[in-house]
Amino acid sequence: MTTSSVENIETPARTRVERGQAALAAPPQAARKYATELIGAFFLVFSVGASVLAGSTFAPLAIGVTLMVMVYAGGHVSGGHYNPAVTLAALVRGRIGLPDAIAYWVAQLAGALLATVAVDAVVANPVAKTLTLSGHAVTAAFVAELLFTFALCYVVLNVATSKSNPNNSFYGLAIGFTVVAGAFAVGGISGAAFNPAVAIGAATLGILAWPTIWVYLVAEIVAGTAAGLVFLALNPDDA
Repeated sequence: MTTSSVENIETPARTRVERGQAALAAPPQAARKYATELIGAFFLVFSVGASVLAGSTFAPLAIGVTLMVMVYAGGHVSGGHYNPAVTLAALVRGRIGLPDAIAYWVAQLAGALLATVAVDAVVANPVAKTLTLSGHAVTAAFVAELLFTFALCYVVLNVATSKSNPNNSFYGLAIGFTVVAGAFAVGGISGAAFNPAVAIGAATLGILAWPTIWVYLVAEIVAGTAAGLVFLALNPDDA
């Protein structure tokens, strides 16, 4: 038997071994997506907690830019939601299935809660006070969260999921600066969460008050659903 014959026999075997090793080394696609969502939500909530509790004047910019870079970093893997309201909008729009959406929500909330632990370890002397809502402030916060969560979800669906914008390079900027605009516009009214994971993380850190957390969750859930429905209505050929 010639050397070339031996190589012809051994090569398929080696190929199978190499493929098996590669399969063991690389986590499944679903796991990669969920890990990406956890990482992105972690850094988003960490930026919120650290900048707000430390009293940074540039908190809105820090938060929006963090979201932008995390969207660019993980958008090709998971879509770069990092926000249960965005995932809900994508579900209504038909971009993601329910099993994946549930896993995204779990990963996003896990990332948010892990971030609160990191913030507690980093910010030794928080200067921000808990935002408490009462009377008209409850309605004002609800409207603010509803409008800008809708805007955020609507922007994400149009720049990151539309067939009219394939492979564009501006989607991260559009998404990040929607949050920057909202934070500057209504941060003093509602705290500018625009994200159930951020709202829960902020309440855990004492930035938002637990008794009125429902204001954020209800407004953001309604906004995410509405954004998905509006996208479908305005883009009937993109379903």
